[in-house]
Amino acid sequence: MNRLSRLTTLISLIALAGCAGVGQKEPLQTVTSVDFARYAGTWYEIARLPMWFQRHCVESKAVYTTRPDGKIGVHNECVTTNGYLEQADGVASVVDGTSNAKLMVVFDNWFAKLAGSSRDGNYWIIDLAPNYQTALVGTPNRQYLWILSRTPQLDEATYQRLVAKAQQLGFPVSELIKARPIAAS
Repeated sequence: MNRLSRLTTLISLIALAGCAGVGQKEPLQTVTSVDFARYAGTWYEIARLPMWFQRHCVESKAVYTTRPDGKIGVHNECVTTNGYLEQADGVASVVDGTSNAKLMVVFDNWFAKLAGSSRDGNYWIIDLAPNYQTALVGTPNRQYLWILSRTPQLDEATYQRLVAKAQQLGFPVSELIKARPIAAS
């Protein structure tokens, strides 16, 4: 290998090494602590990033319950564009016992069993109001995101604050789908 070839190879390797960090995001940070007794209850979806299993949903809510085994019961409801009610039940397990902010949610259906789950969890609480009235939940790969509220509607200032935080964390907020407000039950 002549001197010019070696120099060209070296420059190429340096350029590739420099590009390796381009586009990488910082690891996703979660809230420092979640009290499941306070987190349990009904949460209304205000907005979400697109996902296959919610493709027909226009109104969604989730009900979380504490279980004697330390896990969290999950009941999701979605009203579809055709007015049908779809429901799914699952169980959430804590992945990070230090903060309780990283959970693995598994639903009791064939797709969830086929797809399996990530050991890092698929439900990370990345923002939680001190009064547990709003939450920002996402996946560590930033593919999925939910803006949740204890009430079916959320004031615009709070919504914009949560969107700005999600954008700062690297989520594609331009793709957010706002849910149709639903009546509290």
